[in-house]
Amino acid sequence: MSNYAFLLFITYGGYMNHLSKFCTCKNFDCPLHPTKHDKGCAPCIAKNLKLREIPNCFFNLIEDSENRNGDTFEDFAKLMIDDQKNN
Repeated sequence: MSNYAFLLFITYGGYMNHLSKFCTCKNFDCPLHPTKHDKGCAPCIAKNLKLREIPNCFFNLIEDSENRNGDTFEDFAKLMIDDQKNN
């Protein structure tokens, strides 16, 4: 099953009916992904706030962010600034 088909399955009638319709997280292997439990995005947000990091899904806004150095606020800010300069 493709990632897109899987996302449609879990969003519209699959086993994860509490997944937000705006969820863009593609990190399905993460134990905090909303498909792994019934708490939505809260565990991921809590973990990222504790570590002072940005949730993985935010990086989906930036083209080619898969090769980033890290998930810190600073890493995200640098990528956003670079993305604005290039677009």
